[in-house]
Amino acid sequence: MNSKTYLTSMLLALFMVIGTVEMSFGQRNAQFRALVFSKTKGFRHQSIPDGVMAIKKLSRENVFDMHSTEDADYITDKNLANFDVIILMSTTGTIFNEEQKAVIQRFVQSGKGIVGIHSATDTEYDWPWYTKLIGAQFMNHPHQQTLKLNVINREHPSTYHLPAKWVWTDELYAFKNFNPDVTVLITADERTYDPKGGMGEFHPMSWTHEYDGGRIFYTALGHTDESFLDDNFLKHILGGIWWSAKGFPVD
Repeated sequence: MNSKTYLTSMLLALFMVIGTVEMSFGQRNAQFRALVFSKTKGFRHQSIPDGVMAIKKLSRENVFDMHSTEDADYITDKNLANFDVIILMSTTGTIFNEEQKAVIQRFVQSGKGIVGIHSATDTEYDWPWYTKLIGAQFMNHPHQQTLKLNVINREHPSTYHLPAKWVWTDELYAFKNFNPDVTVLITADERTYDPKGGMGEFHPMSWTHEYDGGRIFYTALGHTDESFLDDNFLKHILGGIWWSAKGFPVD
């Protein structure tokens, strides 16, 4: 066999292997399919790659399929029909056009789920439907600090495992245009850090609700790379993803 024929044979074999890997990427009997979307049009968190990789690891360990993209052109009815939940990984700014907004609305109205992580509330300020969906809009934050979080609702899969008082370090968001219809899961104790223009005695940090036919979970935590190495935080977002995708009763 001459060198040209050998090289051709090796390349053909390589392409066959790659094709097999791509076809077998989905897990057999996966519980659900999640789309991680991390496009930004404002501040970009350096923790985004860590967050995407953490969810990929969670998907392998907990038998669900995960696909990630930052391409807003991927947001079509045809593509989203393959997913049960969209995870907005620290998105910022205006990231969807009008057609894509309509696709997202139809996705939610069909009974599917949305998970927002950290700056998902710093997204789409001029889209009222989205503000109600995600639950609030980012207002401000002080420098990163350690504080006491109060887990006020431990009857949700995202909080089953958490202590009632949780010491945590993060970039601590305060919010405006808060949706009073959400169920708050975790609050920040402003007495335990310097909020510099916070929200006062009642400062929500994570919540969930059902909205326009779908299920929504949001956590303001997750600014730092280290967040996505913490078991409690990973179980927190896993519970939110699982509930938003599956919709099992919580009691």
